[in-house]
Amino acid sequence: MDWNILLSTKRLGMETWKPSARQEDRSQFQRDYDRIIFSSPFRRMQNKTQVFPLPEHIFVHNRLTHSLEVASVGRSLGNLLAEKLTEQFPENKLIPEIGTIVSAACLAHDLGNPPFGHSGESAISGFFQNGAGKEFKDKLSAAEWTDFIRFDGNANAFRILSHQFNGKRPGGFALTYPTLASIVKYPFESPLATRQKCGFFQTEKETFLQIAGELQLPSKVQEHLSFERHPLVYLVEAADDICYQIMDLEDACKLGILSYEKVTELFLGFYDRKHDQKALKSIENTLKRVTDRNEQISYLRAGVIGKLIHESMHVFDSNYDRILNGSFDKSLIGSLENWHAQAMNMVKEVSASEVYAHRSVVEIEIAGFKIIGTLLEEFVGAVMDPNERYNKKILSLLPEQYRPQSESIYNKIQSAVDFVSGMTDVFALDLYRKIKGISLPGVV
Repeated sequence: MDWNILLSTKRLGMETWKPSARQEDRSQFQRDYDRIIFSSPFRRMQNKTQVFPLPEHIFVHNRLTHSLEVASVGRSLGNLLAEKLTEQFPENKLIPEIGTIVSAACLAHDLGNPPFGHSGESAISGFFQNGAGKEFKDKLSAAEWTDFIRFDGNANAFRILSHQFNGKRPGGFALTYPTLASIVKYPFESPLATRQKCGFFQTEKETFLQIAGELQLPSKVQEHLSFERHPLVYLVEAADDICYQIMDLEDACKLGILSYEKVTELFLGFYDRKHDQKALKSIENTLKRVTDRNEQISYLRAGVIGKLIHESMHVFDSNYDRILNGSFDKSLIGSLENWHAQAMNMVKEVSASEVYAHRSVVEIEIAGFKIIGTLLEEFVGAVMDPNERYNKKILSLLPEQYRPQSESIYNKIQSAVDFVSGMTDVFALDLYRKIKGISLPGVV
């Protein structure tokens, strides 16, 4: 892959557009960042569960705060890469923009996640695989059916950013090709999905093919569409991995799920007594001066994130040629070495056994399954039989931008999935209660 081609400024849906001199006050990739952060789907993430339900008195991360932090880490990773590439490609004026591209992609990486955390993806898939939606299996092509039973937030984010919904402009957000390519962690269609992960649905298949062709991403010879990753995907993925693994520990400590001693032990595990003597001495001195335990945990967390940023870049540098020729098939965090790998594995083990399995997390996941399943049953049923009296009332609740754009069964079902997956937790719960008659507008 060639950086002179990978960093194209071409915009989806605006391929022939040329910026005027007045419009050059911001770079094209800075415009991407701004379009995402000012968008409605981005704002809605403030009321979408990251891992923990939002307590009344203690702040924990939601999808929006998580995305902002990922963007911050991603910018650091991108800037480090840009520094190295500038020496190699001094004539390429877009290399310094890599930090902005990665940061913009990080902002957008979770836009497609449904309400109620990762269980929302499973709830949508489960509705079609084991719930009322399984009746449509024989009415869809194999690839269309797989889009629904392996519904993935990554593919849905690409759809939100690139699809022309009713009343919207061509190209969706009209982002640059590199920013769009940098969010696609799994650049293949759903029939090739492993563990439910894919990069785009059938509706966006041609769009990704267009982007991959422009950026000259190597294709894989397979029955279904599949490409190698854009190199910047590795940085977006690493920023996400660093933030959710490390920040979830801090949240768990604040909520009393993990003890202060346990989290401190996990964070200090990223330091080696022989190689990190100076850093450990500095940590010891700081913890003597700072007595607030929350502040101590925040200080340790910041140090670990900084360490992982530089270790991730070391992995990228060590595998640079393989990443550029498409033969590197691991994540940067998954390729850590020595005590860093041991410390990250310990974090993952504790998170799986004590954090993600905590009662409060499981309860919201169970509720999410029930709420999402019910809403899909109502709205899929309504779009499939729009003339029935009750269904007409249900469809009156469907915003115009999500109305079916054709008479195909696949498109009708997808319009309902678009609506439900875009809901916030609060809106989904409120609508569920009203549809089920549990609460009524204006009635206390």
